Amino acid sequence: MENNLIKVTVIDREDIEHCLDAPTDMSMNMMEVCKSHELPVEGTCGGMALCASCHMYILSEHTLSEPSEDEENMLDQAFFVRPNSRLGCQIKITEDIDGLKVQLAPVS
Repeated sequence: MENNLIKVTVIDREDIEHCLDAPTDMSMNMMEVCKSHELPVEGTCGGMALCASCHMYILSEHTLSEPSEDEENMLDQAFFVRPNSRLGCQIKITEDIDGLKVQLAPVS
């Protein structure tokens, strides 16, 4: 496997698990990786933390950067928020998150 790829696991809204390759050298985030694999993530705002259409739950024990104020404000308005909620657009694809496991939050 190439050095610039990590593995992430995404559980979709039908509880189907997808093991995805995610490139660390393209400045992508989890929302973009999900969209590139045609998973049902809207990303309506284009990754600006202005909507919650890429809301997901972190299931693995990875340490992620703290949510920004914009992300926290958006999650305050989202449905089905849990302590492990994050916006996929704010999770940068880096080697540090190799093996990350997330579940897409329900939409309504």
